Amino acid sequence: MVTAVTILVALLLDKLLGEPKRLHPLVLFGRWVDFIEGRLNQDRSSKLNGVVAVILVLLPVVYLAVYIERSIKDGPLLSVIVAAFILYIAIGWQSLISHAKNIIHPMVSNDLKSSREALSMIVSRDTSELSEKDIAKAATESVLENGADAIFSALFWFFLLGIPGVVFYRLTNTLDAMWGYKNDRFLHFGWCAARLDDVLNFVPARLTAFSYALMGQFPLSIECWRAQGFSWKSPNAGPVMAAGAGALNVSLGGEAIYEGKVQQRPLLGPAETEQTKACFKSIYNACELVNKTIALWVVVIVAIAAIEQLL
Repeated sequence: MVTAVTILVALLLDKLLGEPKRLHPLVLFGRWVDFIEGRLNQDRSSKLNGVVAVILVLLPVVYLAVYIERSIKDGPLLSVIVAAFILYIAIGWQSLISHAKNIIHPMVSNDLKSSREALSMIVSRDTSELSEKDIAKAATESVLENGADAIFSALFWFFLLGIPGVVFYRLTNTLDAMWGYKNDRFLHFGWCAARLDDVLNFVPARLTAFSYALMGQFPLSIECWRAQGFSWKSPNAGPVMAAGAGALNVSLGGEAIYEGKVQQRPLLGPAETEQTKACFKSIYNACELVNKTIALWVVVIVAIAAIEQLL
């Protein structure tokens, strides 16, 4: 029950406060990551250096998380306060919704330039020439994928392993975001961080995909997940976005430009028609799907806690 209460408090903090504007711990962690990478990524063909870097970066912080959890375990109130704050830092619910709204609002007034600029804050593709439909596609994909990464995987690992679990997950996910690129600089050095992130997201990504299906158009979502989820380059983003596209009945995927190169990506969701074409409403609907899925997870977590209390 303490875990369930902690999750509720963390979500409430995120709802009320949003993302911390100053002194975010992940910013400090990012500086530590850059320091380690600058010293160990001299030989850019070495995967071993990348493995050593991941250990050096993660071990001290995860050890601190274990120490904190052990120190507060005998005080339920203190445990809830400290753990809820750490979980609040680890999730990105309102930050994700806020970024999505920053894309939607200019689109409604046909200010595509501002929408492209807002979109560029959350995607790695080139946004400078995107049409309204392509902006909506990219933003909808990002909300669905980041819902899994920034919210549901963090909740999963906290529920399973407490403070050390969510800290380990969030730091690994941050490492993947910083080092997990397939370019000359990080192709080998970032390999370990990227694979570790894939492993940690494997189960929660599929729970998220199934949850999206439950909260949307279930038959179509499951069909898209089964037919399209494994054609995507990411083993976890594919099922999440395919299930999400089906749940929303929106056509996603297709052509996108990364680092000046056109990539032909597989279709996600139903074939494009006037009814399934992405637009600003698709982004809004994706945000609503994430919110409904959070509500579902809270109900399930509280139910599990109540059953444990009865047993």
